[in-house]
Amino acid sequence: MPSIDRRALIGAASLALAGSAARAAPEPSAPPAGPAAARDVTRTLARYVVDARFEDLPEPVRREGTRTFLNWVGVAIGGSHHETLDVAVAALQPFSGPPQAGLFGRSERFDIMNAAFLNGVSSHIFDYDDTHLKTVIHPAGPVASAILALAEMRPVSGRDFLNALVLGVETECRIGNAVYPNHYDVGWHITGTAGVFGAAAAAGRLMGLTEQQMVWALGLAASQPVGLRESFGSMNKSFNPGRAATNGLFAAILASKNYTSSDGMIEAKRGWANTISTKQDYREITEGLGSRYEAALNTYKPFACGIVMHPAIDAAVQLRNENRLTPDQIRRVDLKVHPLVLELTGKTAPRSGLEGKFSIYHAVAVALVEGAGGEKQFSDRAVRDPVIAALRGKVVPTVTPGVKPEQVEMTITLADGRTLSRQIEHAVGSVENPMTDADLERKFVDLAEGILPDAQIRRVMALCWDIANLKDAGDVARAGVQV
Repeated sequence: MPSIDRRALIGAASLALAGSAARAAPEPSAPPAGPAAARDVTRTLARYVVDARFEDLPEPVRREGTRTFLNWVGVAIGGSHHETLDVAVAALQPFSGPPQAGLFGRSERFDIMNAAFLNGVSSHIFDYDDTHLKTVIHPAGPVASAILALAEMRPVSGRDFLNALVLGVETECRIGNAVYPNHYDVGWHITGTAGVFGAAAAAGRLMGLTEQQMVWALGLAASQPVGLRESFGSMNKSFNPGRAATNGLFAAILASKNYTSSDGMIEAKRGWANTISTKQDYREITEGLGSRYEAALNTYKPFACGIVMHPAIDAAVQLRNENRLTPDQIRRVDLKVHPLVLELTGKTAPRSGLEGKFSIYHAVAVALVEGAGGEKQFSDRAVRDPVIAALRGKVVPTVTPGVKPEQVEMTITLADGRTLSRQIEHAVGSVENPMTDADLERKFVDLAEGILPDAQIRRVMALCWDIANLKDAGDVARAGVQV
């Protein structure tokens, strides 16, 4: 699915994170990290992944890992019957190996390599998955896709699965921090290029790799960066997290049989970081392991569109619900916005659901009419709805100095002359205003409805919430297929 320019979104996302500036790219005059910072980076990370125990994870980190997993399963089910996945399934099915693992929301079974790829693709199709806002990495796609496929082939306890998921997310986000934003700015899709490390680390942990084998797994992952931003706007975009899942799993399997690599593939002079980025801050990878958790900063999109429109949708939904507004009551909707809003989402008359994702006019109108901003609100049906189309013409966004990318000021003028106002500082879904568990469940149901029966949806959600207590994590995958 096409996406709005990610570099532009970075400013909005980063500003929404308190304290993230401390880990931003250094100014040109700042000295580089010294040689000591680049010593044994790959091995230090490998040792941590091999040794870190579930018992060592703070409860809030375990909880966020569970929420990450629930959100990922929901978006993977939601994308399971999109044309993108239909094409991929048809293309790969004749070449699949043994039917070792299933696909969420579908009945086909594939070998674990292809299953990991296809579930990774499905989870990213709507651009509705989790987001580590500091790097714009979508962490769960590469990691969860790889290890859930593995868990179907060789039983894994839910406790071990959740530990591996958190360690995988931690690995990819820390590596992403080390090269962001320079690596991203030149055109790499960081979800794929960093995600492969997360998939390798998580799969390797479940396979019981030794420290040396984990070093090799990370090295083999470094040899498989995937994803260019030029692919945004095509099926290729969701290919990237899917392929990162497969590549990471591939790396771990090879390393488990002692397929070797360099011991410094992340930090060496001709290694991953120096080859694909002009910024390398290895402290982001090694410092605070086991005490500072990037996995705890994961966020979840409440709306199926670009981040810059989220504050306006949030304001519209709040005012609609609080005042029981109907479209005929609304004379005009004024928005004070940051310049990025019109620059990235200024389509006044979208013709398709996809174009609606790039229209602040549609986003506000559909939120006021339907009280939501999910995938159904960015469909062809919603864009062509005459009531929504008429209300789009009453939305008036104005670029206003002082309004930050994560903010909006909305004023609705009613037909009787009254006005309603709402200012949003941090939209729902941000780190400062995270989605609640109930929000995540509503999102899950909205995505899965029409694909799985209601009872099955509830069963899958219950298993996700209880992942840490399951005897067999593969039960989640088996529960989420079409029968």
